[in-house]
Amino acid sequence: MGYSNEERVQVKKEFLRMLVRLELDPVRTELIAGFFETYLKLTSDEEKELNDEIKSLGREEEEKIMQITTSWHEKGREEGVKKGIEVGKVEGKKEGKIEGKKEALIEVAQSMLKDGFTVEQIERLTKLSKETIKNLIH
Repeated sequence: MGYSNEERVQVKKEFLRMLVRLELDPVRTELIAGFFETYLKLTSDEEKELNDEIKSLGREEEEKIMQITTSWHEKGREEGVKKGIEVGKVEGKKEGKIEGKKEALIEVAQSMLKDGFTVEQIERLTKLSKETIKNLIH
């Protein structure tokens, strides 16, 4: 909410320490951690500062906290990959439709050339470039 930069890092560190001490099952830990992550997002500089703070804790506590934060990062990467795949599919479909339409127009232009249409007529009717149509002649 209204925390200063120094407080934000400390609040998150103490939250993680408390979460580790609760010893909840992984699903609950992830749920609570995800909620808190949404509530208090740190900048990349603050994240670095938090990591330094965590490293100054005892080894066992550091490892447990790092397990929690690692699962966030893994989940974030997985979500990013899924989203990237979805965007790629949509873009691929768009490109495929455009390419398919162009191929269909080229087939029409080839038929028109066989039927004696001029390059200018084909250009006007299909909206293909003169260069594309002339390449079909050769």
